[in-house]
Amino acid sequence: MASDLETKAKEAFIDDHFELALHLYSQSIQLNPKHAELYADRAQANIKLDNLPEAVADANKAIELDPSMSKAYLRKATACMKLEEYQTAKSALETGAALAPAESRFSKLIKECEERIAEETGDLSMQTPEALAKNDVPAKEIELDKDQPNLEIEAAPPKPVYRYEFYQKPEEVVVTIFAKGTPHDCVKVDYGEQILSVAINAPGKEAYHFQPRLFAKIIPEKCRYDVLSTKVEIRLAKAEPIHWTSLEFSREVAITQRVNVSSVSASQRPSYPSSKPQRVDWDKIEAQVKKEQEKDEKLDGDAALNKFFRDIYKDADEDTRRAMQKSFVESNGTVLSTNWKEVGAKKVEGSPPDGMEMKKWEY
Repeated sequence: MASDLETKAKEAFIDDHFELALHLYSQSIQLNPKHAELYADRAQANIKLDNLPEAVADANKAIELDPSMSKAYLRKATACMKLEEYQTAKSALETGAALAPAESRFSKLIKECEERIAEETGDLSMQTPEALAKNDVPAKEIELDKDQPNLEIEAAPPKPVYRYEFYQKPEEVVVTIFAKGTPHDCVKVDYGEQILSVAINAPGKEAYHFQPRLFAKIIPEKCRYDVLSTKVEIRLAKAEPIHWTSLEFSREVAITQRVNVSSVSASQRPSYPSSKPQRVDWDKIEAQVKKEQEKDEKLDGDAALNKFFRDIYKDADEDTRRAMQKSFVESNGTVLSTNWKEVGAKKVEGSPPDGMEMKKWEY
């Protein structure tokens, strides 16, 4: 049964039905999980479908099962180059070249990796004249042997067995996978320049694979993980002290500015966008608008005098306002006093302008 599935998978691959090939290889692997060749071939199907972290994970599994399989290293390098992880790709190519010295693709791709690494580090001495003339040559897609039915079956993405979450510090990212009661020997974690690969094969449970391309680069040799009673805790050492806005890489998300951790005090820590609504002081804005409008007005005569009195009343305390109101009313509009001690003790008599006299109106 497993061999029939493998044959159909190879035929589907040859006919460019990569989704079907992937599905058939996965079925075959379930029946024969120790067959390194199946993982290497599924890695190639994943490369064709641009499932690059999954391709790296499959190549790693093939290498684990058969460390002498040179094409597994070649396929790992292919996926890593597409992910722009040239150091990891170069290391895989060098191991593969030692296993298959007659295979010219290894030396050719090692040279390409060196050129790419030189571009990243700014070391022009490692680049060839051709690479200096054209620095944007894409990593070459490697066409490997096409030993691979013709049914359009699309596998639904499996539901994750375990959930995960992450948090970060300036120097590291901590990923927690909640795999309760998992034995230590059932967990395998691999690191690349920008790849995390986690495989959990716990007895009686569905196999779990998590292979994200990470938000930014890490330092693999400084990464570590612990298998605890309720979870698997993975510590990823950041290559640069930048803030990760997500765990997984996305071309739409720009990497935030690098932070010099040693020179940043608590009060100077960088702030990040917040969904918390900002409070707007509309009263203050309205007052500023009115102030600007009044500044532009050119008043004269009674209008200017009325504005002057309004301003006094607006900024006055309670006693001053009472004095102004009482004096104005009792004097029939001829007196306006701001002294409550004087006005409050007696009735305010009218005081007409010079040449005029007060008269009482009869109703």
